[in-house]
Amino acid sequence: FAVGEDGRPEEITFFATTDVPFDLVLLLDLSGSTSGKRDLIRKSTQRFIQAARPSDRVAIVTFSDSTEVISPLTEDRAKLMESVKKIDGTGGSRVWDALKFTLDKVIGPKTLTRRRAVVFMTDGADNALAFFRMGSEISFADLLEAVRHSDTLIVPIFLDTEHDGYANSFSNRIYENARKTLALLADESGGLYYKARKIADLNGVYDQVIEDLGKVYSLGYKPTNEKRDGSWRTIKVQLPNRPELRARAKPGYYANGRSQ
Repeated sequence: FAVGEDGRPEEITFFATTDVPFDLVLLLDLSGSTSGKRDLIRKSTQRFIQAARPSDRVAIVTFSDSTEVISPLTEDRAKLMESVKKIDGTGGSRVWDALKFTLDKVIGPKTLTRRRAVVFMTDGADNALAFFRMGSEISFADLLEAVRHSDTLIVPIFLDTEHDGYANSFSNRIYENARKTLALLADESGGLYYKARKIADLNGVYDQVIEDLGKVYSLGYKPTNEKRDGSWRTIKVQLPNRPELRARAKPGYYANGRSQ
């Protein structure tokens, strides 16, 4: 590995690889625009539950106009599978509020012994993108800042509903912006972005996501820039001798008084 901060190479002083348990929240969009994707949502939820390892905890959260915790974080697979039956409903789409609620109220506090992630199954079309007063209370810019300050991976699975109804240039722009917002959330957290129109589109994704979440490389370095002025520092992690591989990591951190 090679690490750079703000374009300057840094000396790696700590390295470890570890297999850790994680807390995974399945955040599911039940707004009207995804009504044709209920079977995909339920089956995908079941497959994530089945793919999780015994030490991993999973929660199920649904949203439309409001956000509801169907099942809090638990290792009880039978309870989780039973909760899948409660995945139903419709309404407006407050995508950004739902993710902020999940980060604040569901995912749990940061610990050194568990990783944290949100698998975000949604078309991303927050009502704020079309009907400003009916959308999320939080702005996307503020949500992005919350993700930057969190150590939680965001793994969006874009539910492609763009052509399920009447499409025009206005709706096309909404979906284009929705896809961009989801991709940004993934990038800022170090997660991956997936796209699904049908259940077959996600074959292999479940096990891959679980595998990725459980395997961690920890890199440590003392920044050349020792100032703790709260500024944003850009980090780039590379594998110089393995050009066919790409390291996934958060793109940076805020240089405050806390250890990073």
